[in-house]
Amino acid sequence: MFEQNIDMPCPMCGIKGQFMMITHIDEIPYFGEHTQLTLLCHSCGWRQTDFIPPEGKNPGCLSMVLDSKEKLNTRVVRSSSCSIQIPELDLLVNPGSNSTGYVSNVEGVLQRFLDVIDLVSHDLLGNSEIEKPDESLQQIAHMKHHLQNIGNADSMAITLEFLDPHGLSTILHDDVQHRLLTDEELAVLPVGPDPAVFSKGDVNHGV
Repeated sequence: MFEQNIDMPCPMCGIKGQFMMITHIDEIPYFGEHTQLTLLCHSCGWRQTDFIPPEGKNPGCLSMVLDSKEKLNTRVVRSSSCSIQIPELDLLVNPGSNSTGYVSNVEGVLQRFLDVIDLVSHDLLGNSEIEKPDESLQQIAHMKHHLQNIGNADSMAITLEFLDPHGLSTILHDDVQHRLLTDEELAVLPVGPDPAVFSKGDVNHGV
């Protein structure tokens, strides 16, 4: 593990002298060597983590059709620059300014969608100003059904897509399809928080 003070103010509280980068090179099961990079501020407690593979990759889209329960156990690394999409259900999660990377499996990714859907359902039930709340709730129920019944006969197969402009995300399965992102996609896809975007060379030589 390597710790280094960064000569710049914290992006959240603006205080200088309390901003630090911690890098830890380790083997992630099934993926091999990755560098875990954490930025943190000792003043306000802000923290952001990302994962960097040993070799840079091209901006790309990784996609896998979820048509069996077995695929729910597929391991994934999602970087802070990665958008996640399920086109059949019109679901898309883009990285925000506080986006952080994580290691999980497909089931864990879907659970994050379900958690957001539950929050939206709660807001709809308590908001009398929303037009046609019953119709919206029916659409949400439709999404939840298919997310919760992957591999069952009464649920359609859905596609999980990782769109990563930095090419740092991974889905570990033989059925994964990879393609380069188009210029149009690169023009509109967010890239997550700026402060944690370092190359492998930056980590090796210090920032």
